[in-house]
Amino acid sequence: MNDFNPLSQEEQKVILQKGTELPYSGEYINNVQEGTYLCKQCNKPLFSSVDKFESNCGWSSFDDEIKGAVIRKTDADGKRTEITCANCGAHLGHVFEGEEFTNKNIRHCVNSISLHFLTSVIDTIPERAIFAGGCFWGVEYYFKNIPGVISTTAGYVNGKTDNPTYEDVCSHITGHAEAVEVFFDPKLISFEKLAKLFFEIHDFTQINRQGPDVGDQYRSAVFYLSEYQKQIAKSLINLLSKKGYKVATEVIPAKVFWKAEIYHQKYYEKKGGMPYCHSQKKIFD
Repeated sequence: MNDFNPLSQEEQKVILQKGTELPYSGEYINNVQEGTYLCKQCNKPLFSSVDKFESNCGWSSFDDEIKGAVIRKTDADGKRTEITCANCGAHLGHVFEGEEFTNKNIRHCVNSISLHFLTSVIDTIPERAIFAGGCFWGVEYYFKNIPGVISTTAGYVNGKTDNPTYEDVCSHITGHAEAVEVFFDPKLISFEKLAKLFFEIHDFTQINRQGPDVGDQYRSAVFYLSEYQKQIAKSLINLLSKKGYKVATEVIPAKVFWKAEIYHQKYYEKKGGMPYCHSQKKIFD
């Protein structure tokens, strides 16, 4: 298993098979937030929001890239110049010069589906982790303000269908777990520290439930994205077992993570209050 992020079939068509998303369909075409655009496959920072501009071409446009992040090569048609991620080779789109949209006179025409946006200014490759421990509102609450954590997102993972809705997941027929995606700076905080926090904020002995919430979407799981994450999670479970706990937490490879509806994001930050089925209990030294 490599450390690349799992991709949906639609993402594979663009990123791996060099396809193009439909014009004006991209998630980030109209995004004007400050932050950094990462490679969807490997998390490498590619573009800064300060270099994004409106070109009305149908795709996200940037007049510069983060230094050394993008590779140019002649497209298969022999006419255009393709741009790919310098770290993993993911197809991003094409670059054009001489159109005079901006003073830099260059346009990186990029498929939104090839990107992941973080509302943070970063220049190093962040690490990504996915945890499930009951209602994702409470799990995100405890992760989002930890020093070293760059961003958190509530969503659904390891199910059988694409683009699931909350209603789909609650139907118990898709197999998704409510989970939280965490991007973090490994120079500031380790995956091990995040995993320890994960075990301390929920009851990892419960099967397919967390407090009053019952169902397979509330199962406890570490969805690992690298062999390193797998070994750390298993090591912590072994330690907990030695302490006398009957650990129900699964450690399984992550599949595609789907972002939950906007009203689920940063729920307690917007609504106030405290999680109803999560609290931190110190377990590790």
